[in-house]
Amino acid sequence: MLFAVLVRKAYRVNLQYRSSHLIHNLASSLFGFMYIFIWMGIGRTHELEGYGVQGMTAYVGFTQAALWVTTFATLGLGIPERVRTGQIALDLMRPVSLFYQTAVREWGQVGYQFLYKTLPIYLIYFFVFSLPLPTRFWTYPEVLAALAMGAFLSICVQYLIGVVSLWTTESLWFHWLNYAFSMLLSGFFVPVEWLPSWLRTASLHSFYPYLQYHPVKIFLQQESAAVLLPGLLWCGSLAAVCGAATVLARRKVEVQGG
Repeated sequence: MLFAVLVRKAYRVNLQYRSSHLIHNLASSLFGFMYIFIWMGIGRTHELEGYGVQGMTAYVGFTQAALWVTTFATLGLGIPERVRTGQIALDLMRPVSLFYQTAVREWGQVGYQFLYKTLPIYLIYFFVFSLPLPTRFWTYPEVLAALAMGAFLSICVQYLIGVVSLWTTESLWFHWLNYAFSMLLSGFFVPVEWLPSWLRTASLHSFYPYLQYHPVKIFLQQESAAVLLPGLLWCGSLAAVCGAATVLARRKVEVQGG
């Protein structure tokens, strides 16, 4: 019941701004257009092995749209702001885990962004570039499962970034460090298999490919859902770390100005 209430409230808060968000989608899609045109130019002289121009167009279209679900989670899940206002003290007093509270609210945000950002942005690319859709029915639930996994991993990471603000005022740099790694190692800029061998190894031994690379490969029907199984270990591990961080947060809280 609490899960449904928090998700619904977070979703409804965003509905107030859906008109401005839809306009913002046009600006966001322009970045995808730039990436696509760059790959089109490169494709004139290079084979773009494994993808081709049309494949890279579909790749970029999907990853650009998926960012809003798997990468653009709320900074620190809103915890840094609640620390500054002192609201975090009340959050920790509630008989519900801080991780549960903040993660569930973020799921409402994820649902909203999927409907009002991810889908509209992808539809723009779909109609402009005549992108192909998966031919197998089961690919669609597999893609949704992959996106949900990516969203959960992103939520866990942002929670840990947010929890850091309980002890220090300098937590923002963790967010930008994670953002840089996610852009590089998730397969957003280039497919993971095109990275230098040492960087490709680092990527495949991290959770970042589950944010972009594996979802888009499943969507393009180049991988099966079986590739997500190791991701479950990452989900369990990060959830456990978040739980441990919550316990530490209850023992020592520094409220700045609260």
